[in-house]
Amino acid sequence: MLRFTTAGESHGPALVCIVEGVPAGLPLHREQIDAELARRQQGYGRGRRMQIEKDTIELLSGVRAGETLGSPIAMVVHNRDWKNWQEIMSAERLPDEAPGAARKRVVTRPRPGHADLSGMLKYDRTDGRDILERASARETTARVAAGAICKRLLDELGIRIGSHVVHLGGIDATVPEALPDDLNAVADRSPLRTLDGEAEARMIALIDETKRAGNTLGGICEVVCTGLPVGLGSHVSWDRKLDGRLAQALMSIHAVKGVEMGLGFGSARVPGSQVHDEIYRDPARTRTGRVARRTNRAGGLEGGITTGEPLVVRVAMKPIATLMRPLGTVELTTGGPASAVAERSDVTAVPAMGVIAEAMVAFVLAQAMLEKFGGDSLGELRSNLEGYLARIGTRLPG
Repeated sequence: MLRFTTAGESHGPALVCIVEGVPAGLPLHREQIDAELARRQQGYGRGRRMQIEKDTIELLSGVRAGETLGSPIAMVVHNRDWKNWQEIMSAERLPDEAPGAARKRVVTRPRPGHADLSGMLKYDRTDGRDILERASARETTARVAAGAICKRLLDELGIRIGSHVVHLGGIDATVPEALPDDLNAVADRSPLRTLDGEAEARMIALIDETKRAGNTLGGICEVVCTGLPVGLGSHVSWDRKLDGRLAQALMSIHAVKGVEMGLGFGSARVPGSQVHDEIYRDPARTRTGRVARRTNRAGGLEGGITTGEPLVVRVAMKPIATLMRPLGTVELTTGGPASAVAERSDVTAVPAMGVIAEAMVAFVLAQAMLEKFGGDSLGELRSNLEGYLARIGTRLPG
């Protein structure tokens, strides 16, 4: 069973990630993971934290001589900003610190749109920092590290994942009829990871205007995965449907408020003849059982199972909830009205969200591949996949 877990606070000493279930023999180097972490830190509209942190991982276990061992892979990302937060975030009581005494930068004015207030009430905390440090999107650094390993595994099996921004702050990007073969190579050249240069210029102007107003912007990214075989996921039980598992993983990303597959909500607005994908025979399509769809409105999923067509998922992110011109809240020490605390923040993080979404999609798909094909080593996994593809290739007569 492929799984991962993360630990760490935004301004703590480090973030930690443990990935378990990766087959032995996967070529893996630190630089491959660091490259994904660097992609997460890019994007026009990011804040000062991205200038402070230069995220790189330290591999602690599970890899030897550039290959996975089949044992748990442990990674740590050290926070450079920790040196400025030790008094505030130290795990140990400081010298002469009285039990229960408030530390510097205590948060008693919870921010609307964050986990601050709900978390303080749920966990019985008087300082919102006990909640917001873990609830911070800084945690996604560790997710991207886990996703980088999953992407490496998928790449060895001929499966590629990329993303691009299709909407930001009310501005739509025109999506070309045919996406680039290497989607990320093209999207990453844009400061907003969009394929539409004209829309990019308008988005940048809007970000500048929004920053001056002390406000924030949301948007939508599209994640595309090619090379998947037909048959991942299952129709037999609700929790095995791959579209449901993808939606859960993507909705767990900070500030994500919507996920759609293929046409998504658009499929509710048109008749069935404009929704469903006709099937025809295509002997060259070995990963789809030698058939293909004339269109891909389903986004590569039917009945909770992959069809072998490109997987297409769109993910909507709300504007970041930390505003430089704070919204109204309650001062919890007095019960009176107040302005929310203003933590350091971005104007928008939609381009980075696309990279995080890639990581979560990669994890779910790698997990599904291992469930379907098994294997304690990469060689065994590849052999099982090849046997399956050979079998489904003989299903149609003639």
